[in-house]
Amino acid sequence: MIGHLKGRLVYKEPPTLLVDVSGVGYELEAPMTTFYDLPAVGQELTLYTHLLVRDDAHLLYGFSRESQRRLFRGLIKVNGVGPRVALAILSGLTYQEFEQCVVAEDVARLTRVPGIGRKTAERLIVEMRDKVPVPVSGTGEAGPPPPQNDPVSEAVSALTALGYKPQEASRLVRAVPTEGLRTEEIIRQALKSVAG
Repeated sequence: MIGHLKGRLVYKEPPTLLVDVSGVGYELEAPMTTFYDLPAVGQELTLYTHLLVRDDAHLLYGFSRESQRRLFRGLIKVNGVGPRVALAILSGLTYQEFEQCVVAEDVARLTRVPGIGRKTAERLIVEMRDKVPVPVSGTGEAGPPPPQNDPVSEAVSALTALGYKPQEASRLVRAVPTEGLRTEEIIRQALKSVAG
């Protein structure tokens, strides 16, 4: 099991990032809440990881905080919630917001996350009620992101990769005043508008 990685950030384009650890490049997928914490490309970082072994692939997921990884691990144990949906949940909601949804039994807010229908939202609330992990401070290093070529199109691509249909992703990004914003900020604003 790969528990964490400490190395240099080589590449980041939601939901994928590449970390160089002593000359070995690890490709990971991460939620947007982790992307918000990432340093600039070329900087050092530490990520908590979860390795998922399938018949056809070994998939590595990265998180800037231990609480994100623990929540991810809890989510993928829920029937009907795979890694893709778990990443969408962690991208659309902070740990605290997810906890509030569970405590308040806010099915409507959970169903705004791509890939979650009413039955899955209800199942999440029931199964996660006693399993929501206690938040733990992370070691994600904040830093300015690198300059982007086209933040708007990159934001649309990232939202599409998170499970939104291309037309829906474009609509969400168009609803955000994007002038002067970095890709991560556009995505954050678009996801906030969905979460209400």
